[in-house]
Parts: sequence; structure tokens; C-alpha cells
Amino acid sequence: MSPFYSKAYIYKDGNLVFKDNFLLDAVFINSKTQNLSDNVYIFPGFVDVHVHFREPGFSFKETIRTGSLAAANGGFTAVCTMPNLNPVPDSMEHLKVQLDIIRRDASIQVLPMGSITVGQAGKQLSDMESMAPFVAGFSDDGRGVQNDEIMRAAMVKAKQLGKVISAHCEDISLVGSGYIHDGRYAKAHGHIGIPSESEWRQIDRDIELCAQTGCSYHVCHVSAKESVELIRQAKKSGVDITCETAPHYLTLTEDDLQEDGRFKMNPPLRSKDDRDALIEGMLDGTVDMIATDHAPHTAQEKSRGLAGSLMGVAGLETAFAVLYTELVKTGKISLEKLIFAMSIAPAKRFNIDNSDCYTVFDLDKSFEIDPQQFKSMGRATPFAGKRVYGKRLTTVYKGEQI
Repeated sequence: MSPFYSKAYIYKDGNLVFKDNFLLDAVFINSKTQNLSDNVYIFPGFVDVHVHFREPGFSFKETIRTGSLAAANGGFTAVCTMPNLNPVPDSMEHLKVQLDIIRRDASIQVLPMGSITVGQAGKQLSDMESMAPFVAGFSDDGRGVQNDEIMRAAMVKAKQLGKVISAHCEDISLVGSGYIHDGRYAKAHGHIGIPSESEWRQIDRDIELCAQTGCSYHVCHVSAKESVELIRQAKKSGVDITCETAPHYLTLTEDDLQEDGRFKMNPPLRSKDDRDALIEGMLDGTVDMIATDHAPHTAQEKSRGLAGSLMGVAGLETAFAVLYTELVKTGKISLEKLIFAMSIAPAKRFNIDNSDCYTVFDLDKSFEIDPQQFKSMGRATPFAGKRVYGKRLTTVYKGEQI
């Protein structure tokens, strides 16, 4: 075994700097046994600000232990968990249940999101002040805050506490009983559609509230072209807004749908125009970061087709390889931009210390995505069987290989 020298992207003075023949003392790889190519890279550990680890309350779907191992397997060294839990982290008492499990079982940095409202019911603010020192931000993910005044009050409080509001934007009055995009596929196959307006209408409302309150505001899982344009114009006007999108929205559309629960997520896969608008948003800086919205369910819960399956797919272990294969190798975006969106931008926005954390990938090594090899308990992915490039060799968290 010998010290590992490789190409690397190093974050320095606010920029990603390329280094050739870089030495990472903490990593030792036997190149003969690994059969490495000449295209091995060291990256800053990836940061995902939108995952569901399901514990406490739903450990039959995922646990802090399995979720954090899945994250490390995908090259992630820090994640923010959403509050769709039982108990909902809406008070310090409830949050402590989750924090105790994290301290015991997490193999990487796991940062909770506190809920915006009590029980995520949208009627009364949670105890944001007591939770603020222990959470990355506040979200009612899975449910958009429907009441304008509640959202305004949440923004005012978050501003006082110096925390980000991370918003799941969904106007439920426009969703109805829909479950896939209200587009060509839904019409051709007799499915009930979800209009894009259900997403962008609430973003439009929140941008106005954010401008009034001065809150740091982040939009979860952007999927629609109208949303991208609203965020672009809000940034130009000086609103403190960022947003994320997910690998499936950047690489798939409604034309890729199959009658299978592994293609069902919220928001849904939309049109080619929406996908292209997201890629353009990546290029011009409107779309700041990529998050997986890793949302594992049991095999039974995902076996009921598009109409009956629960929404959500596993994403941590496929994110980099899918994006590298579909966006970087095809010349749509640069490798540097991808790494910035997966590591630097999310860490900076949510004030996450990701120092001394690395991940190493062989970009020439290809493999077929096999969900049965996941560390996650969730197996549902729209990328099952896809051949991709970018094999993870190791992940180093605070000097320790995971």
C-alpha cells in the first residue's frame, strides 16, 4: 500500500481548484488490486440537503444507520434529513429523539431539519427557537405550507434565528387526486395529472413573502420550467433565494415513464421542456444545487404501479454516476459545475462544515445499477439496470474511511 496520488478538485477561497497528482494522506488504495484507470478523481465530500432517513417512526423503510451508509456509498459526507417522522421534530423534546439516534448510529454528518409547523399540520409554528441551534433549517417537506400568514410568520422567525426556510412548494388545491405530471403520458394512459402550476404558484407566493421579510429561502426539488424562471427573476431582484433540483428531473422526463412505482415521485417527472429549463438553470446559476430527495419505501409500497404506489425513490447511491454519465460525459455541464452543485453550494447555503471530507471516484469505470447492492433499505429507483460511469472507490469522513 502506498499514499494515493490523483487528480483532485479542492475548494479554496470560494472556488474549486483543479490539482493534478494530488496527495491525500488519509486514503490508501492498492492500484493493482483496484485496477484503477488514469481518470481517478478526489472530490470534496458531497452534501445532500434533502433526504429522508425515516427514523424515528418508520424504521421499516430506512434507518439512520442504513441511510448514512447509503450516503457514504454514494460519496456523501453530510446530509440534511427531512422532518416527515414520528415524532415530528417540532419541539426540542421531539427533536432529541432523532438526535440521540444520530449520535449513536450515523456514519457521516447527519443534520436534521426542524419542522416549520407543529406536526407539519400547517396551523401553528413549531418551537423554532429552541430547535434552532441543533437543526440545519426548517421545512414542512412533503406538505407545502398552505396558509400565507403562517408562512410569513415562519419566515420572520427564521430570519430572527438566522436559519433557512426550506420549502416544499405545492398548492394542494391544484393537485387534487393527481399522481403524475399532467402531460402527454397521463393523457395517453388514463392517469390523473398534477399540473406544474401546483408547484410554481406557491413559489410565486413565497418569493413575495421572502422579499417582504428578508428571510433566507430555499426551494426544494424544483421540477417545472415556470419555477426556474420565477427563481431567476427573484434572484435578479435581490431576493435571498436558492433552489435545488434532483438527478431524476435533470435526466428523465414523462417520456421515460413506465407503469411501475419506481417512476413515481413528488413532484413528478415532467416534460422535455421542463428538463431542459432545469439544465439551463444549472448553467446560468439559477439552480444552485442538486439534492437527491432520497425517499425509501418498502418493496410492497412501491409495487402498486403509478396509481397506487407511494411517492419517492432511493437516490443517494446513484446520484453522481447518473449525473456524470448523462450531463458531464455528454457535454451538457462541466465536471466542476457538477461538483460545486453537489458539494460546495449546499454546504455554503446551509452553513455545513464539510472540511476534511473527501470521496474518490474512478470516472472511467462503468457499472450497471443494481438496487440489490444498495446499502439503503430502499430499492426503488428509475435508474435500475442503467449502465453508468463513475465508480466510487472510497469515502473519507473526518479522516476516517467509511
